[in-house]
Amino acid sequence: MIFIKKAISFEDYKDFVNFPFKLYKGSKYWVPPISSEELEMMDKTKNPVFKNAEAEYFIAYKNDEIVGRIAAIVNWVEVKEQSKNKVRFGWYDVIDDIEVSEKLIDAVIDFGKERKLSFIEGPVGFSNMDKAGLLTHGFKELNTMITWYHNPYQKDHLEKLKMKKLAEWVEYRIQIFNENEAPEKVKRFSDIIMKRYNLKPLNFKKTSEIEPYIDEMFDLLNKTYNNLQTFVPIQQYQVDHYKERYLRYIHPDFIKSVADKDGNLIAFAITMPSFSRALKKMNGKMFPFGFLRILKSQIFNKRASLYLIGVHPDYQNKGVTAILFNDLQTMFNKRGIKEVETNPELIENNSIQAFWKNYESVLHKKRSTYTKVI
Repeated sequence: MIFIKKAISFEDYKDFVNFPFKLYKGSKYWVPPISSEELEMMDKTKNPVFKNAEAEYFIAYKNDEIVGRIAAIVNWVEVKEQSKNKVRFGWYDVIDDIEVSEKLIDAVIDFGKERKLSFIEGPVGFSNMDKAGLLTHGFKELNTMITWYHNPYQKDHLEKLKMKKLAEWVEYRIQIFNENEAPEKVKRFSDIIMKRYNLKPLNFKKTSEIEPYIDEMFDLLNKTYNNLQTFVPIQQYQVDHYKERYLRYIHPDFIKSVADKDGNLIAFAITMPSFSRALKKMNGKMFPFGFLRILKSQIFNKRASLYLIGVHPDYQNKGVTAILFNDLQTMFNKRGIKEVETNPELIENNSIQAFWKNYESVLHKKRSTYTKVI
């Protein structure tokens, strides 16, 4: 018999967070999150997203063992300001038993019905700054710190439960040329675009130099992705939270920006050394040695992850990405980085995907959200 329990106590929350460590134990490809950060995410006193959201966490038991988990979320900014009567679900992990998946999805549906909402979609987090999408291709690839890993059968479960794909993302693995072999087309195009629009690159040497631009970067994100189907505007309290949570992971070298003639930020890219292998060795624990593994990854690493790109709407489709990536190319060469993995990009984002054709690239992962009317 399958029993669904709503997490209430701190022990329940720990069970919720720890279940994937059991489910994916022995997997070569699952990269664990930091357990303490997952618990903070669930804590209403520490995660500011709860100012405009609510969530419940469900744990599935079978024969007194935990066999699945799922989070049901409503983002009230999305519901009230964008008129999307949507229940989000995320943190969906389950054994290969479709009945367990059905019970968990039913718990999300009941959560939505209680709030008079119309449909469910997931896996997604609280907002666009969280992980999103069920892995549908690339099961023999490490996930990054900003994506989930899933087993192949989870897609089959959702499809058998009559759920339909809604949003789809793609991810690329890009080989970085050495300085002499870097695409001349990108170099020339970068110079042309800078001269044509009177633009200049911004490079940072200290974290303190980045901080004055953080709010502008998030403002650019809102402007960049405002018309995309899954986007919910990022609130200022979220900006402050992400500054505190993630800025420590990012070396100033890995942030590239472009300004107009008046010094206004019009584009930026945030990359990070790949932390996947370090996180795998840490197995969810930052202490006592996890922090040292992160530090080592920042210094000695041949792989990087492209986290965020924002381009002002007035400069989209005008080649500004070439300026950013030309500067990144120089930095990657200096640091000995040979490979970059992109963040998930919505499949309709044709311009950025066309840009990757200038490089040796492989579409190595796909992920989707699934939806159902309730």
